[in-house]
Amino acid sequence: MTFGIEAASFYIPSLYLEIKDLAEKRGIEPAKLEKGLGLHKMALPDVHEDAATFAAEALLKLIKDYRLNPKDLSRIYLGTESALDAAKPTASYAMQMVEKVLEQEFGERCFKNCDVVDMTFACIGAVDALHNSLDFVRANPDKKAVVIASDYAKYELDSSGEYTQGGGAVAVLVSAKPDLLEIENNWGIATESVFDFFKPRRSFSKEDLINAPENFPDKIEIFTDEPVFDGQYSNQCYQDRIREAYDHYKQVTGKTKPYENWKYLIFHLPYAFHGKRVFTEIYSLENGLPYSNPEEQKAVAKSPEYIQFISDKIEKSQRASSEIGNMYTASIFMALLSALQVSFDENEELAGKEIGFLGYGSGSKSKVFAGRISENWKTVAGKWNLFESLKNRTAIDFETYEKLHRKQLEKSVNEDYKGFGLKYIESQNPVLKGARYYEDQK
Repeated sequence: MTFGIEAASFYIPSLYLEIKDLAEKRGIEPAKLEKGLGLHKMALPDVHEDAATFAAEALLKLIKDYRLNPKDLSRIYLGTESALDAAKPTASYAMQMVEKVLEQEFGERCFKNCDVVDMTFACIGAVDALHNSLDFVRANPDKKAVVIASDYAKYELDSSGEYTQGGGAVAVLVSAKPDLLEIENNWGIATESVFDFFKPRRSFSKEDLINAPENFPDKIEIFTDEPVFDGQYSNQCYQDRIREAYDHYKQVTGKTKPYENWKYLIFHLPYAFHGKRVFTEIYSLENGLPYSNPEEQKAVAKSPEYIQFISDKIEKSQRASSEIGNMYTASIFMALLSALQVSFDENEELAGKEIGFLGYGSGSKSKVFAGRISENWKTVAGKWNLFESLKNRTAIDFETYEKLHRKQLEKSVNEDYKGFGLKYIESQNPVLKGARYYEDQK
């Protein structure tokens, strides 16, 4: 019996900012971002959107596109680092939104017997959810699970991470009928506790806050979406963890040079070109190439052999990232969809080909695993139209972008939007203060 991904869907917000517009306003040469990092557009949530609405859109699309009965789903596990509450899982909001839409066809609370939870480990949280859910269906082959990766990568204005922002969600159906991808039960893992990127509670004195109520404590902890991070250190942690996890994968499988058998290498992509940049070390070690100083590293990266390797095994997975930006937990899943969509559009036959995954989450952890593309993959991929969807978005100007970022807008920018949206947040009722209420705007 085989296990893996039976179906997949996605949701990308309808708004985007051209990277060249951001570059010009920040005094950055556009070519540095476009040609150097592979960035072209940055997907942005509208006023009414958040990680819960992204997840709900992807989940509903999965159910509708593949005609799933929600009562057949035993679990919905959400990987996110954009959680809306420190106790109530963001997945529960998404579940409730979709339940309301499906109510007429499937009755009230169609997910009543479904296990729902969030999993968080920076950008690898959804890979953890996938790993966990694969174990679940292996133990219960008659059951199905949905894994959703949903995030909004938000950085402070005019920070060094600002141009890597993005957002959206990917949902995959995990089962014993892996029509898209059969995933082997071999995992290379590497973990080390570091502070390369994190989102701490931050303390402010009462005097620092204007018009703070008298009953506020003397110190107030505030959580923000914008992370504390060290970009160069985080890059090094990423490179170290994937090398360690790749080595562990080789130990677990007994394979030598496993990447040579992978049709595609699928990375977590904080920016489009990140995967091809960090893999140079593993490539050098596997091929006995010198890699001890910057000059040797540059020589490997610019060698004709490595450039061809990128063209063959990585480039197609980067294309969606260039148009969306960083999706945190969803980035590695979108890289998979990107590569398969390009192959589908080019009428390439992939059945039986092996794909390697190199996931990373700050803090830090990497997981390396592999899967084999199924005979029915084109039936699954034929429903995506990924790049057509990306063409049908709305560009916004820089002023609108900054207002969205600062939460200075009350009305949605895209007046034609039809989908899930935040209706209001309770502010008066003391036992419901902060509760979030959503509606379907179709």
